[in-house]
Parts: sequence; structure tokens; C-alpha cells
Amino acid sequence: MLRLEKRPSPSRFWQMATPVLAVVLTMIAGGLMFALLGKNPVEAIRTIFYDPLFNPQFAAYSRPQLLVKAGPLILIAIGLSLGFRAGIWNIGAEGQYIMGAICGAAVGLAFYPSESVLIFPAMVLAGALGGWAWAMIPAILKTRFRTNEILVSLLLVYVAEAILASMALGRLRNPEGGGFPGSRNLSKWEASANPELIAGTGMHWGVVAAFIAVIAAYILLQRHILGFQIKLAGQAPRAARFAGVAPTKLVVLCMGLSGGLAGLAGLFEVTGPAGQISIDFGSGYGFTAIIVAFLGRLNPIGILLAGLLMALTYIGGELAQFMLGLPSAAIQAFQGMLLFFLLAVDLLSNYRIRLAKRGVA
Repeated sequence: MLRLEKRPSPSRFWQMATPVLAVVLTMIAGGLMFALLGKNPVEAIRTIFYDPLFNPQFAAYSRPQLLVKAGPLILIAIGLSLGFRAGIWNIGAEGQYIMGAICGAAVGLAFYPSESVLIFPAMVLAGALGGWAWAMIPAILKTRFRTNEILVSLLLVYVAEAILASMALGRLRNPEGGGFPGSRNLSKWEASANPELIAGTGMHWGVVAAFIAVIAAYILLQRHILGFQIKLAGQAPRAARFAGVAPTKLVVLCMGLSGGLAGLAGLFEVTGPAGQISIDFGSGYGFTAIIVAFLGRLNPIGILLAGLLMALTYIGGELAQFMLGLPSAAIQAFQGMLLFFLLAVDLLSNYRIRLAKRGVA
């Protein structure tokens, strides 16, 4: 018989090994799923993970897209990881991402067609404040009325999506767009554009912000008293209270940081790759970032690597849909497998599997 034996302390080896094992298991299970869909599993896995980076036919386009896709995922995941470490579960980053884009775009469009150099910084500030304000709703409800931040933040995603549709069809709709939903193209207006900083790399201000967030989060968690309080609140809540950590302030701070970073990701996306507010602007980055945060072990450096890996599955998934005819739902299921396998094999970090003799009746 097999039994689980709790370890005296979490295994550092398995904490490092479980993300790699989860990726391998995802490839195996994904290959079986692709085989059931009538596709060559080896070819599908190669198309997703190898061709975007090393196939000369696709690499020239795919490599710059790696940073474009990874930027918002890393930026959002860094904010979420701070709350997750403290036991504060913000599941509504997608809504904060959308509201950041709406607020930032609204500020920019209010000054159209001015070419002032102050417009883009004002949009960045508005995007961060929009995401922050949306995250404050579950934060305040939790601290004042003891509501569950998981449910409130998640339900607010659907409210944000309704506001997005309303804005794309109403106040932010392009008056010169022939009645079609969607705002003006912000990426083609110089004052609000977020173009590539280095041609052919995919590097724009959103990617720069993501790298800055990784460095800042690492310093915060390793060198600052606030980082110690965040980790202590998540690992030993009672000890944190005895140490003088104020739970209310920590909830507001962590929710605010995660909301602000998600709002920034939305702003950089709407002024760059997406280009405009549209009904389908919400791309699921806020939900995928949860996978990135856990795949990176809530560690800033791990999140950077996990964000690049998840971005690769986005690019490779689009390539597999085009080249092999795989349905988009299969690619989404493949991405979701990463989180499920990670949670499953994470058991090995805290437990050993032992063989036990069957007891005699």
C-alpha cells in the first residue's frame, strides 16, 4: 500500500523540480490529447515549443512576439504573487487589466488629437489607478465586511467586461469608424503609441515595466521589512499578528499593488499590440497570469521564466492552430494542464510517498 508521510520541512529539491516535472507531464498528457484529436503528438509538441524559436520559417516573426506576449503575463503575475504569498487571493486580475486599459485609453482620447509628450505618461498613470481602484473594491469589502476576496474579485471581472462592451459601443467608440464598435487606434497616434523600443525585438514600455517589476519584487521580498511581513503573513498568520503585522493594511497594500500592475499591463497592451478598446479586448491574460505565478513558485525570477514559457505556448499554440488545424480550445486545455499538474506534483514538496505493509485483520 502507498501512504503519504509529511516531511518535517518542505523539500527544497522538489520545490525546484516540480515546475519542470509539471511541464514534462503536461507535454505527455497534451500529446495524448492531440493524438485523440487525430494529430501527430510529436509534431504538435514540436510546433508549440520548438518551431517558434528555432524553425527559420517562423522564428523571424515568433521571437519578437515572445516578449510581446510575456510582458503582460509577467507584470500581472508579479502583482498576484505578492498577494498569494500573504494568503490574499486576488482572482480578478483580468477585470483590473480591462479597467486599466479603459481608464488609460479614456484619458488619452480626451486629448485627441493633441501631440503633447505628457499624454502617454498621463495614460500610464490613469491605467495604474484604474486597475488599483478596481482592486480596492474587494479589498475594502474584505477588510470592512469580511467578504471573500476570491468571489468578489472574480465576479467583478464580468462587470468589467460589461463596461468594456459599453465603452467600445458608446463613449469611446471611434466617431470616424463608420459605426463599428471600438475606439480610435491608439498605436497609430504618436502621442499615445507604445511602439517597439528596439526594432525587431518586441521590446516596448510594457516589457520594460515587467522587468522593472521583477527586480523591484525581488528586492522587496529579499531585502525589505515589508517583504518579510508578506512572507510571514502567508506562512504563519498568528505569528505575523504577534509580530505587529496589520492584516487590514496588508490586504489593501497587496490588492492595490496587484491591481495597479494589472492596470498597467492593460494600458501597455491597448496602446501597443491591441491598439484600441474593443469588445474582445479581454484576452485572458489576468487568468493565465495565475498559472504563471504558481509555475514560477511565486518567486520573481521564477515568474520571469514561467512568463516566457507561457508566452511560448501562446505563440506555438497559434502556430499549431494554423499549421495543424488544432482547435483553440485544445490549446487552452493544454495551458490549463500546467496548473493542474503543478498543483498535483507539488504534493511531493510537503509529503513523501512510502510503501506500507497491509495490516492484518
